[in-house]
Amino acid sequence: MPLFLSTYVNKIDKKGRVSVPSSFRSEMAGQSFQGVVLFRSNNHDCLEGFSRSTMQEIGERLDEFDLFSAEQDDLATSVFGEAQQLPMDGEGRIILPTSLIDFAKLEDQACFVGLGAKFHIWNPALYEARREAARENVRAEGLTIPKVQNNKTQNGGGVA
Repeated sequence: MPLFLSTYVNKIDKKGRVSVPSSFRSEMAGQSFQGVVLFRSNNHDCLEGFSRSTMQEIGERLDEFDLFSAEQDDLATSVFGEAQQLPMDGEGRIILPTSLIDFAKLEDQACFVGLGAKFHIWNPALYEARREAARENVRAEGLTIPKVQNNKTQNGGGVA
Protein backbone atom coordinates (compact mmCIF):
# COMPACT_ATOMS: atom_id res chain seq x y z
CA MET A 1 0.00 0.00 0.00
CA PRO A 2 1.40 3.42 -0.87
CA LEU A 3 2.51 5.72 1.94
CA PHE A 4 1.89 9.40 1.16
CA LEU A 5 4.00 11.83 3.19
CA SER A 6 4.61 15.58 3.39
CA THR A 7 2.96 18.62 1.83
CA TYR A 8 3.52 20.03 -1.66
CA VAL A 9 2.00 23.01 -3.45
CA ASN A 10 1.86 22.71 -7.24
CA LYS A 11 0.57 25.02 -9.93
CA ILE A 12 -2.71 24.27 -11.73
CA ASP A 13 -2.63 25.38 -15.37
CA LYS A 14 -5.57 26.82 -17.32
CA LYS A 15 -6.53 23.31 -18.57
CA GLY A 16 -6.80 22.01 -14.99
CA ARG A 17 -3.54 20.06 -15.19
CA VAL A 18 -1.49 19.67 -12.03
CA SER A 19 1.64 17.62 -11.34
CA VAL A 20 1.25 14.85 -8.81
CA PRO A 21 4.23 15.18 -6.43
CA SER A 22 7.10 12.95 -7.51
CA SER A 23 7.23 11.20 -4.12
CA PHE A 24 3.54 10.30 -4.50
CA ARG A 25 4.19 9.00 -8.02
CA SER A 26 7.08 6.90 -6.70
CA GLU A 27 4.80 5.36 -4.10
CA MET A 28 2.39 4.27 -6.85
CA ALA A 29 5.06 2.99 -9.26
CA GLY A 30 4.40 -0.57 -10.34
CA GLN A 31 0.65 -0.36 -9.80
CA SER A 32 -1.58 -1.51 -12.64
CA PHE A 33 -3.30 1.90 -12.86
CA GLN A 34 -0.86 4.78 -13.23
CA GLY A 35 -2.96 7.55 -11.82
CA VAL A 36 -4.97 8.59 -8.81
CA VAL A 37 -8.53 8.21 -7.64
CA LEU A 38 -10.16 11.38 -6.29
CA PHE A 39 -13.51 12.20 -4.76
CA ARG A 40 -15.03 14.98 -2.70
CA SER A 41 -14.28 14.75 1.01
CA ASN A 42 -17.25 14.12 3.27
CA ASN A 43 -15.50 15.98 6.11
CA HIS A 44 -13.67 18.95 4.58
CA ASP A 45 -13.63 21.32 1.61
CA CYS A 46 -10.92 19.28 -0.09
CA LEU A 47 -10.43 16.24 -2.29
CA GLU A 48 -9.67 12.75 -0.98
CA GLY A 49 -6.98 10.95 -2.98
CA PHE A 50 -6.02 7.29 -3.16
CA SER A 51 -4.21 4.80 -5.32
CA ARG A 52 -6.52 2.42 -7.19
CA SER A 53 -5.21 -0.52 -5.15
CA THR A 54 -6.20 1.23 -1.91
CA MET A 55 -9.66 1.87 -3.38
CA GLN A 56 -9.93 -1.89 -3.96
CA GLU A 57 -9.13 -2.44 -0.28
CA ILE A 58 -11.79 0.10 0.70
CA GLY A 59 -14.26 -1.85 -1.45
CA GLU A 60 -13.36 -5.01 0.43
CA ARG A 61 -13.90 -3.22 3.73
CA LEU A 62 -17.37 -2.14 2.55
CA ASP A 63 -18.15 -5.84 2.10
CA GLU A 64 -18.33 -5.99 5.92
CA PHE A 65 -21.72 -4.25 5.66
CA ASP A 66 -24.80 -6.09 4.45
CA LEU A 67 -24.94 -5.62 0.68
CA PHE A 68 -28.31 -3.86 0.69
CA SER A 69 -27.95 -1.98 3.98
CA ALA A 70 -28.44 1.78 4.11
CA GLU A 71 -24.93 2.19 5.57
CA GLN A 72 -23.31 0.28 2.71
CA ASP A 73 -25.34 2.16 0.11
CA ASP A 74 -24.56 5.57 1.63
CA LEU A 75 -20.83 4.92 1.94
CA ALA A 76 -20.55 3.32 -1.51
CA THR A 77 -22.48 6.20 -3.08
CA SER A 78 -20.42 8.93 -1.41
CA VAL A 79 -17.11 7.21 -2.13
CA PHE A 80 -17.33 5.00 -5.21
CA GLY A 81 -20.23 6.76 -6.88
CA GLU A 82 -18.32 10.03 -6.87
CA ALA A 83 -14.79 8.67 -7.39
CA GLN A 84 -12.94 9.70 -10.53
CA GLN A 85 -9.97 7.76 -11.86
CA LEU A 86 -7.49 10.27 -13.24
CA PRO A 87 -4.61 8.81 -15.25
CA MET A 88 -1.23 10.53 -15.15
CA ASP A 89 0.32 11.70 -18.39
CA GLY A 90 3.97 11.09 -19.27
CA GLU A 91 5.01 14.07 -17.14
CA GLY A 92 3.13 12.92 -14.03
CA ARG A 93 0.22 15.34 -14.40
CA ILE A 94 -3.47 14.72 -13.94
CA ILE A 95 -6.36 16.81 -15.25
CA LEU A 96 -8.66 17.90 -12.47
CA PRO A 97 -12.33 17.96 -13.50
CA THR A 98 -14.06 21.31 -13.06
CA SER A 99 -16.52 19.79 -10.57
CA LEU A 100 -13.64 18.80 -8.26
CA ILE A 101 -11.84 22.13 -8.72
CA ASP A 102 -15.04 23.97 -7.78
CA PHE A 103 -15.77 21.76 -4.75
CA ALA A 104 -12.28 22.21 -3.27
CA LYS A 105 -12.23 25.92 -4.15
CA LEU A 106 -8.98 25.46 -6.05
CA GLU A 107 -7.63 28.35 -8.05
CA ASP A 108 -4.12 28.43 -9.49
CA GLN A 109 -2.50 26.10 -6.93
CA ALA A 110 -3.21 22.72 -5.36
CA CYS A 111 -1.82 21.71 -1.98
CA PHE A 112 -1.18 17.94 -1.85
CA VAL A 113 -1.13 16.72 1.76
CA GLY A 114 0.15 13.22 2.49
CA LEU A 115 -1.93 11.43 5.12
CA GLY A 116 -0.43 7.93 5.08
CA ALA A 117 -2.59 5.61 2.98
CA LYS A 118 -4.40 8.58 1.45
CA PHE A 119 -3.81 12.20 0.57
CA HIS A 120 -5.82 15.38 0.36
CA ILE A 121 -5.80 18.13 -2.22
CA TRP A 122 -6.58 21.54 -0.74
CA ASN A 123 -6.71 25.18 -1.68
CA PRO A 124 -3.41 26.23 0.03
CA ALA A 125 -5.03 29.02 2.10
CA LEU A 126 -7.82 26.71 3.33
CA TYR A 127 -5.27 24.03 4.20
CA GLU A 128 -3.37 26.38 6.52
CA ALA A 129 -6.55 26.87 8.57
CA ARG A 130 -7.17 23.10 8.58
CA ARG A 131 -3.58 22.35 9.62
CA GLU A 132 -3.82 24.74 12.56
CA ALA A 133 -7.21 23.32 13.61
CA ALA A 134 -5.85 19.76 13.46
CA ARG A 135 -2.78 20.64 15.53
CA GLU A 136 -4.96 22.40 18.11
CA ASN A 137 -7.31 19.40 18.28
CA VAL A 138 -4.38 17.02 18.82
CA ARG A 139 -3.15 19.21 21.69
CA ALA A 140 -6.57 19.81 23.26
CA GLU A 141 -7.68 16.18 23.07
CA GLY A 142 -4.27 14.72 23.94
CA LEU A 143 -4.48 12.51 20.85
CA THR A 144 -1.83 9.85 20.32
CA ILE A 145 -1.34 7.06 17.82
CA PRO A 146 -2.70 3.74 19.12
CA LYS A 147 -0.51 0.69 19.51
CA VAL A 148 -0.89 -2.14 17.00
CA GLN A 149 -3.10 -4.88 18.42
CA ASN A 150 -1.59 -8.36 18.65
CA ASN A 151 -4.12 -9.98 16.28
CA LYS A 152 -3.15 -7.53 13.51
CA THR A 153 0.52 -8.31 14.02
CA GLN A 154 -0.13 -12.06 14.01
CA ASN A 155 -2.24 -11.79 10.86
CA GLY A 156 0.48 -10.00 8.92
CA GLY A 157 -0.71 -6.45 9.56
CA GLY A 158 -3.65 -4.82 7.95
CA VAL A 159 -5.86 -1.83 8.38
CA ALA A 160 -8.51 -1.75 11.07
